[in-house]
Amino acid sequence: MPLTMANLGEENIIRKVGGSADTRRFLENLGFVAGGSVTVISEISGNVIVNVKNSRVAVSKEMAQKIMV
Repeated sequence: MPLTMANLGEENIIRKVGGSADTRRFLENLGFVAGGSVTVISEISGNVIVNVKNSRVAVSKEMAQKIMV
């Protein structure tokens, strides 16, 4: 399921990062790599704030839909 559907406060494992090569590279540089863990902290109209690799990162709804957990 996409990251936008993950429950708040629940730790999830990243299964796949989709999108174009540039999008995947951008997300991987932020710490979104397959096998890594991600926790949704907050969600506002589809945009999410997550904990990934001990950092808080804000991700747009469009980007979050490319991250499968």
